[in-house]
Amino acid sequence: MITVQQAEKLILENTRDYGNEIVLFDEALGRVLAEEIRADRDLPPFNRVTMDGIAVKYEGIAQNIKTFKIKATQAAGDEPVHVNANDECIEIMTGAALPESVDTVIRYEDIKIDDGKAIVLTDIVQGQNLHLKGSDKQKGEIILTPGRRINPAVISLIASVGETELRVKRIPRVVILSSGDELVDVSDTPSPYQIRRSNSYMLQAMLAQYGIKGAIRHIPDDEAIIKQQMGLCLQHYDVILISGGISMGKFDYIPQALRDLQVEQVFHKVQQRPGKPFWFGKHHNAVVFAFPGNPVASFMCMQRYFVPWLNASLRVQPKEPVYAVLADDVKFQPALEYYLQVKLHYSVEGQLLATPVVGNGSGDFANLAETEAFIELPSDKNEFKKGKAYKIWSFNSNP
Repeated sequence: MITVQQAEKLILENTRDYGNEIVLFDEALGRVLAEEIRADRDLPPFNRVTMDGIAVKYEGIAQNIKTFKIKATQAAGDEPVHVNANDECIEIMTGAALPESVDTVIRYEDIKIDDGKAIVLTDIVQGQNLHLKGSDKQKGEIILTPGRRINPAVISLIASVGETELRVKRIPRVVILSSGDELVDVSDTPSPYQIRRSNSYMLQAMLAQYGIKGAIRHIPDDEAIIKQQMGLCLQHYDVILISGGISMGKFDYIPQALRDLQVEQVFHKVQQRPGKPFWFGKHHNAVVFAFPGNPVASFMCMQRYFVPWLNASLRVQPKEPVYAVLADDVKFQPALEYYLQVKLHYSVEGQLLATPVVGNGSGDFANLAETEAFIELPSDKNEFKKGKAYKIWSFNSNP
């Protein structure tokens, strides 16, 4: 068996670039940007009012003027209305462009309006309640760089500069294969000795979070059919994700089928729990991630190995690792890297804490739904003390 670190290194040595493509900006959620985006004008493009109220010349405030005649009302999107005297003001709304003849906005909460006049009730600071032109970004300035995963905030920024089409990284074509005669479809009623195929849909849902529509296929425990179906997948997909059929069982035919199809085994078995039987290989057309069939093992290996491989292949800007402090003591005897399921929360001091969740092993997918991360406990120890920080791999939260 190889170590987790060796497995990670070998996987990242086999990243692939699938090129770029153009997509509509409002269909780009979850994709990875492959071009620079620049501001087409200053952001904001004018001195923008940030509070409903009145706009005045601060020179009048400095002259101790407290009562201002309301000259007009200006809504957001209206052409600016100008004042001529220090004791005049404009009623102005949030989002409106500040007229050049005024320089300060006073909130409605800080004035009293009576008979067409606004009376100032509190002290005023020159330039208050304004978002100044170009203070966010200047025209022509780079606002987004390649490698950014496109989230709702990025969509908003792209829309604000008028980009209707985007160059993004092309995503790999992925197929998810499950195997085993004990598995039946979700809509079927299993016999007392069968279970429904849930792993495939779990992996498909994980892919969807990254903008990938994974195809799903199921193959029976038949050597000839496994080899034939695997051969077809190698021709039509860039990535094959396999759940089950890779251990030492009598009907685990997949490793041999992959060898027969000239898929090079990079490694088989990793010093970790869960997921020790994890198999990884490469073909001139595709890479193959073959995960153990136990749900927690498949989920952990997907999170720990496939997602970093995908991000590296798509040239996603790397993030700093996240660490959390164990909230309880943990003991783990085998000399394996241990991925312990934990719940996350912050202490009153702002420290991220990881509370272990006791389950029933790598088949306990019901327990998995109650957790938020795996905490990575190194193989060179068997006792892990409360208060010690370790790296986490979060999946149901975003610390």
